Amino acid sequence: MRQSVPEKFLGKVHFTPNIPAPLSGLHDLSRNLWWTWNPRARALFRMIDLGTWIKSKGNAVRFLRNVSQAKLDEAASNKEVLKAYGEVMASFADYLGAANSWWRTYHGKESAQIAYFSAEYGLHEILQTYSGGLGVLSGDHCKSASDLGIPMISIGLLYRDGYFQQQIDPHGQQVASYARQRWEELPVNEVHDKRGHELKISIEYPGRLVAAKIWVIRVGRIPIYMMDTDLPENMEQDRQLTSRLYGGDQEMRIQQEILLGMGGVKVIRALHAAGILPQLPTLYHMNEGHAAFLSLERLRNYMNEDRLSFTQAMEVIRASSLFTTHTPVPAGHDRFPIHLVEKYFRSYYESSELTRAQFIDLGVEPMPDGQQLFSMTILALHFSAMANGVSKLHGEVSKRMMAPFWRDVPASETPIGYITNGVHTRTWMSFDVQNLLDEFAGPAWRDRIANPQMWAEAIGKIPDDRLWGTKKELKKALIRFVHGRLRDQHARFGEMPDQLESLDEIFNGEALTIGFARRFATYKRATLIFRDPERLARIMNNSERPVQLVFAGKAHPADKPGQEFIRRIIEFSKRHEFHNRLVFVENYDMNIGRRLTSGVDVWLNNPRRPYEASGTSGMKVPLNGGLNCSILDGWWPEAMKLNPLVGWAIGYEKDYQDEEKQDADDAEHLYRVLEKEIVPTYYERDEKGIPRRWLARVKEAMKTCAPHFSTDRMVMQYADKYYLRGTRRSAELTANKYLGAISYADKKAELRAHWNQIRINARVVGDVPADAEMLTVPIRDEIHVRAEIFLGHINPAQVSVELYAEELKTNGDALPNVVRIPMTFTEEETVEGTVWRVYTGMLAMSESGEHGFTVRVIPNDEKLFDPHEMGLVRWAQT
Repeated sequence: MRQSVPEKFLGKVHFTPNIPAPLSGLHDLSRNLWWTWNPRARALFRMIDLGTWIKSKGNAVRFLRNVSQAKLDEAASNKEVLKAYGEVMASFADYLGAANSWWRTYHGKESAQIAYFSAEYGLHEILQTYSGGLGVLSGDHCKSASDLGIPMISIGLLYRDGYFQQQIDPHGQQVASYARQRWEELPVNEVHDKRGHELKISIEYPGRLVAAKIWVIRVGRIPIYMMDTDLPENMEQDRQLTSRLYGGDQEMRIQQEILLGMGGVKVIRALHAAGILPQLPTLYHMNEGHAAFLSLERLRNYMNEDRLSFTQAMEVIRASSLFTTHTPVPAGHDRFPIHLVEKYFRSYYESSELTRAQFIDLGVEPMPDGQQLFSMTILALHFSAMANGVSKLHGEVSKRMMAPFWRDVPASETPIGYITNGVHTRTWMSFDVQNLLDEFAGPAWRDRIANPQMWAEAIGKIPDDRLWGTKKELKKALIRFVHGRLRDQHARFGEMPDQLESLDEIFNGEALTIGFARRFATYKRATLIFRDPERLARIMNNSERPVQLVFAGKAHPADKPGQEFIRRIIEFSKRHEFHNRLVFVENYDMNIGRRLTSGVDVWLNNPRRPYEASGTSGMKVPLNGGLNCSILDGWWPEAMKLNPLVGWAIGYEKDYQDEEKQDADDAEHLYRVLEKEIVPTYYERDEKGIPRRWLARVKEAMKTCAPHFSTDRMVMQYADKYYLRGTRRSAELTANKYLGAISYADKKAELRAHWNQIRINARVVGDVPADAEMLTVPIRDEIHVRAEIFLGHINPAQVSVELYAEELKTNGDALPNVVRIPMTFTEEETVEGTVWRVYTGMLAMSESGEHGFTVRVIPNDEKLFDPHEMGLVRWAQT
């Protein structure tokens, strides 16, 4: 029958249903991502119309646009739905009120406002505003900040095309494509000023102004303000600035980072002027160096509007800035050619009191080949009195890497701390496990996520058979999901129905299941387990103790070696010895991440140590009754030290000069751990078929990892260690029209000007062999040291005199242990008209070993965040 369809419509329209009055709060609920980590909220949408919820792929905004009017009307008269609706909305309102939040309870009197900047946010799979671990960490940080009631706003870019979508072609090649996001179907809300107009800012680029519209994504109590340049008034090239995450060349990248940093500060000021943000930030937190240009915009504002000098403005900015680095290798830090920086910042420094040389010095980094680049990390460090890595090991790696920035400071004392990353428990713990905790511990466990005692008590109450049964159901759900994904993938290849049905034979719900999913950067060594395919095949194909492997992950479109790793894994999956035992799931995202981390028995992580800054994917696995098998990198050394029963370690805590040797050693260790420990423990069952010894480890992992590696614990540490301290210090400096900043800048300038006058003569007191290269002293015996110190114009109260001792032999790649002992002033001596201050001290050790020791002078100022913040150290002359 011939259809009557006009070739061209007059227009298109999407009719949305009217939400009945009894359910009117659903609109606001759908527009706040709180529903993504609240089981009862998600269950409410399913109660209204399960079919539409599934078709909407768990997107509450899309659901309310497409659910039928009849279903909504029916729900509005359904007592069960109305009861659930009332409970959810009451919980939502109570949550937003933050009456009993951690912040209000412990720091409610603090007048703080934190501004968190990140280039990406992994909030939910429906929003393509993330690429991988950095974005997911940012999203989890915001969620826990919301749960804890931290007064925080976040700043980012709203990418129309997001990050690329991954498909695997029949040859195993990764194919990248982009899908435009439709804001009307997403919890992305326009921001308006007092007159109801769209709130916008403009950012200056060479020869033009670019407009950016401000949107907001609400994450519980936390608003994330996002900038969008895809506007009609902008030129096409500028509309592309917020098109793709990590797309384009270096020029595109520097423009995006100018927009994120400098534009982000403009957004904050616009929000404040519009009355949306009552208080300007007291602390700016840069999550990676992408946002480091924000300090330049703040510098311009302080100098132009508040008439502060460069050094005075620097004091205010440094006191109120925190820089978190996630990159453990030099090549991973953003750097730009000097000529590109000049192109975009010439007008900036020419209109300020800075010379070109002074400006370039803020970020210049000499490279091994002799050229100079402008480093976003160096820029961030210049303007941040506080800096941290994201695990204990990464903190040490960062100290070594950044040591040249503080030239006279020993690497072990580089003023970079660490706060180990975590994950948002309520996002990454499956609802099945949450229900189990509700049953045996009560729902109040959600308010005590960072409390180890709570976890010990709660997990101890769960019977082994219930935990095992829950884990088996999660694994079955994973396998069903994998089958569905594989069917879609192979149907795209044109395979016949019988071929598609055979895919359901892949994987066994009873077999030990190992997962590996992450960004396919080569240092993560996705193919390490295939180093000896024959040995791996024997492990996986044991008929009584089978093992199966599931992989997922994306390689950046420009990363050809990473894409080759994907191709090789898919090639292995087609070999007969791995048939039905090995799969690769395409288009890795947060949805697949939740499925895998909740369904697998073991999470495999084998990066090339020490290149994994933290790693968070493995932290999600213990929340769901799984275990980790990992290289001792990132967070894993800390977990193993807390409790060796939380999983298994691969390799050793040591440096390798030969990567081939490292790969061989790590692969051999991995195979042995699988053969001798993991597989036998998993398949050891009692008369009821329950693996008691395995579950004992699972419970130890849950008790240990859940509190220690949560973003609740992490954000609490950021608040106590950095946010509050920076807020208080910046308040001191800005009070009374910046009187504190003005006087403190002068004080530090004077100290710097006179620092090189310091001279130190030091010697060991007592009988010392004249030709002794090294003293030999019994443990706990004392070495007496005397030092005569000339301070010139420096007030003695401004310095500390210390005996400094450093371990000469270190184990592995750890930084040397350092001992600092304050020396005591005893008298003044005048020699040929020069006044020398005499200090004495005693050095003793409780452990044997070789140490170097000397005397040094460092600043003594309680207002410094770290005694080495200024980089001033004067060592005894030798």
